[in-house]
Amino acid sequence: MPMIIGVVAGVAVAAVAVLIGLFKLMWRVAEPNEALIISGSNHKTEGLEAGMGFRIVTGRGTLVLPGVQAVRKLSLDLNETELHVDCVTHQGIPLKVRGVVIFKVGDDFVSIANAGRRFLDQQKLMSERVHNVFAGHLRSIVGGLTVEDMIRDREKLTGQTRAACGTEMEKLGLIVDSLQIHEIEDPTGYIQNLAMPHAAAVQRDARIAQAEANRLATEAEQQSFARMAQATRDSEILQAGYQAERDKAGAKARQAGPLADAAARQEVVVQETRVAELEAHRREQQLQADVRKPADAKAYEKRTLAEAERDARISGAEAKAKETELAAAAEATRVKAAASAEAEATKARGTALAASTRATGEAEAAAAQAKGLAEAAAAKAKGLAEAEAIKARAAALAENQEAVVAQQLAENWPEIVKAGASAFGSVDNMVVLNGADGMADMLAKALTMGGTGLGLARQLLASMNQNGQTPNGTSLNGVAAPPPVQKVPVQE
Repeated sequence: MPMIIGVVAGVAVAAVAVLIGLFKLMWRVAEPNEALIISGSNHKTEGLEAGMGFRIVTGRGTLVLPGVQAVRKLSLDLNETELHVDCVTHQGIPLKVRGVVIFKVGDDFVSIANAGRRFLDQQKLMSERVHNVFAGHLRSIVGGLTVEDMIRDREKLTGQTRAACGTEMEKLGLIVDSLQIHEIEDPTGYIQNLAMPHAAAVQRDARIAQAEANRLATEAEQQSFARMAQATRDSEILQAGYQAERDKAGAKARQAGPLADAAARQEVVVQETRVAELEAHRREQQLQADVRKPADAKAYEKRTLAEAERDARISGAEAKAKETELAAAAEATRVKAAASAEAEATKARGTALAASTRATGEAEAAAAQAKGLAEAAAAKAKGLAEAEAIKARAAALAENQEAVVAQQLAENWPEIVKAGASAFGSVDNMVVLNGADGMADMLAKALTMGGTGLGLARQLLASMNQNGQTPNGTSLNGVAAPPPVQKVPVQE
């Protein structure tokens, strides 16, 4: 009994397996992009006439009897074909039209049936057939159009082509998803010639627009340059004004130092002049006190020393005056040169000329004033010294003429001896007799000739005292007098 059950179970399993295998062998499923065309028995499909002898299945499965029915697939994918058509327009102008047609088998059973009857075994030739259909209709349509129509309304060409091919494509079971005219080639250059007037007009307008734009840009640039130049000019004017003010202040500052130095030197000269006046006055009082003393040898010696001191002081005063004069002249020259250089600099700037010229004038005036004061002080000191010397000589002559004459002779004794010896200057050969005695006698005579000057001096002093004059040719009151004429006896 268990054995029977096992056999039955095995037979049942084998039967199920066989059934499953037969089912898989008989069952066919149509993909979304394909249609199954089953032939071998009469079937009536919706939308088709009866007795077509095949059945169409899309998007589902179906049972097919192996050996009794045949199953073949028709692709529902998109297909495309490129159009390269040589056409002639209504004007007789040859053109080459380039485009593309995208098509597929229709989704309805009628289109699938029509396509199945025509392309089931020739699906690879479908693109070529479609190209031939569209090429014929495209030539026909282009022949009725002009080049201008095709260029201006390319959509019209596309619509007419699709409409003309629609009936034939429907018979083939195909539908056109897209028709695009990519390019219209013109071997003769007709289209280019059509475009030339418009291109020339566009080019003309472009050049006119460019020229107008350039003109506006140039005007804007010139206005900008003018504004920049105006701004630069205003800036330079302001800078020149500020520079002139700075130069003027600098000139005043530079002139302040020389003016202060000149004023200080002027004050020093004034003080030195006052000191010289006081010193001269003191010396004058001292000399007057010394002259009133008895005119003895000691008084004469003091007067001699006073004269020497006076001469030294006069020399010092003259040197000081000369130094002051030279310093004032040098300072005036330096100040003048500095003022001239500053005047040249400020002349270029234009605004500081008046200030510089005024400063230069003030400096020159100060220098001239200082020089004049120095010269006046020196002349005054010299005059006081000469007056003091005259008074001293007059007092000395009044008190002791002999001493004055002796001093003058002592000072001029070399010239006196020289004058006496000049008598022998023209003698080429001299014969001296009596030897040494004769030589001594000759020298004694020469000395006697020189000593004769002492008598002459005394006579001169006597005559001048009678006339009221001093030995140096001046009157006792300080006025110069002409020298008297004296007859000097000549000794043989």
